[in-house]
Amino acid sequence: MSDNLGKIFNLSLIYATFRASTPIIYAALCAAITQQANILNIGTEGIMLVGAFTAVAISYFTGSWILGVLAAMLGGAVIAMIMAVSHIKYNSEICAIGMGINLLAIALTKFMLQVFFHTSGSFSNPAIVAIPKLHFSFLENVIVFILLLQFIFYKTVWGLRLRAVGQFPMAAQTAGIQANAVKYQAMLISGLIGGLAGAHLSLGYSTQFVENMTNSRGFMGVAAMYFGGANPVLTAMGCLLFGFSDSVGARLQAYGIPAQFILMMPYIVTIAVLAISMAIKMQAARKKESSLLTHSVA
Repeated sequence: MSDNLGKIFNLSLIYATFRASTPIIYAALCAAITQQANILNIGTEGIMLVGAFTAVAISYFTGSWILGVLAAMLGGAVIAMIMAVSHIKYNSEICAIGMGINLLAIALTKFMLQVFFHTSGSFSNPAIVAIPKLHFSFLENVIVFILLLQFIFYKTVWGLRLRAVGQFPMAAQTAGIQANAVKYQAMLISGLIGGLAGAHLSLGYSTQFVENMTNSRGFMGVAAMYFGGANPVLTAMGCLLFGFSDSVGARLQAYGIPAQFILMMPYIVTIAVLAISMAIKMQAARKKESSLLTHSVA
């Protein structure tokens, strides 16, 4: 028994956890930026899926993973701006838009898979150039990215304006901040990061495109964002839970654990993370309300 546990929980599990967490971290940061502006980006899943397909297609046709990643980011930005215009300019409900984008992305990528590659289900080819895997470079990159966003959110003027627009929109407008412009900027950056998440999934985590290959990672990212309160560092910690469950699940398959249970694990963790984060927020809200009542009585 101890030997089996040693094979499951060892040093390589740490690497596998970070590797599985990376696309979820990018997705969570995609949602965190818009959440700071009080926009719930449910469409993260669709943005990632479009980015994943675009990255594979451009890498295949050009032979360059760099162009593939850049095209994925551009594709993600286009999808995000469609959401932004619908929500900010035309006052459409953001959750409805996000779910529509997710459904559109599934149908669109399936259609393009048939049109461009004359296949369905999945596409892989030796001509697809993957993102190079050199030591822990991708881990270092994502960690730097997390710290960079942490700095931008809490140590820059733009980050202050972003949070002001999300938390105190009337006060922000009174101070002369162009609230809609800041929201558009947040959505644009969110789309770029979401596209990057998709590219990492199809060119970094694997070297192929599979229909609906995001497999709810976008929703996991949103759940992790809630867990971390849209704080990049805390959000990334929530993502590690998903990466850990995914990595452990993959190893448990070798020991006769039913596949159905393995497939359930990420979703169980998602529900648990959301339940815990909402309970913590409700408790904090009650304490704040109690404190206000105490001060008002005094």
